[in-house]
Amino acid sequence: MGRIVRTISADAAVVCSAIEGTDIVGEIERIHKTSAVVTAALGRLAMGTSLIGFGLKDKDDSVTVRINGSGPVGSLVAVSDSMGNVKCTCDEPVVELPLKPNGKLDVGAAVGTNGTITVVKDLGLKEPYVGQTELISGEIAEDITNYFAVSEQTPTVCALGVLVNPDLTVKAAGGFIIQLLPFASDECIDAIEKNIAAMSSVTKLLEDGMSAEDIAMLALNGLDPNVLDDFEVNYHCGCSRERTERILYSLGKKELNELSEDEITEVKCHFCGKAYRFTRDEIVSLVEKKNS
Repeated sequence: MGRIVRTISADAAVVCSAIEGTDIVGEIERIHKTSAVVTAALGRLAMGTSLIGFGLKDKDDSVTVRINGSGPVGSLVAVSDSMGNVKCTCDEPVVELPLKPNGKLDVGAAVGTNGTITVVKDLGLKEPYVGQTELISGEIAEDITNYFAVSEQTPTVCALGVLVNPDLTVKAAGGFIIQLLPFASDECIDAIEKNIAAMSSVTKLLEDGMSAEDIAMLALNGLDPNVLDDFEVNYHCGCSRERTERILYSLGKKELNELSEDEITEVKCHFCGKAYRFTRDEIVSLVEKKNS
């Protein structure tokens, strides 16, 4: 499990949400069997999407963040509910690239920069809210920051980090998002800028034993912050046999008839890897239901 903590300044002009998600990213590596740089990329996206989801208002709201930068990892997708529980997937789980000169994993090269970040918020309305901006680095945190500034006109600072051990297990993972409201004072903005400049990387803070609450409070240091929320979050996929059957039923008659020619139809969830098997008779039953 992971943990999300949200803090707010005394004047309510700035909010910071921070996540400690080492176990969540460890689960991503276990499910998707990712190489180190893909673990870092998917882990960052999952942490960022979880933080965005946690900011939604209603319990049934959700957010999907898709990044396609034309890099070797292909498309990356993460989905979060309003409690920050998250799931994710990508086209290519195994990508091997040289380390950057500073010895860090080259997430930007894996993701690529020739593409977009798309944010889809399902807020229970007739149509979902969809925002999209061009990628600027492929490092994900910078792209999320830019998305909020350009698409939602919300001054935002996003920092994300995933530290992968030599054996591909996850040593530390987390991040934070700071957002300023329109009435934030110049003094408040100055304080945030100073705090960000003085803070170590997210993974270094976690390695030093800081919790999500410690990081969220540190980000708002000098602004008399208070804790608003403190919740457990998990890697969670809500797939089920019933939901998979509904997806099959939504296919066209031609596709279902083609599937009915096979003894067994297996549908595998992209997010958790769980496989659902349907017999020929079950597929035929769906065809007959569609024809009735």
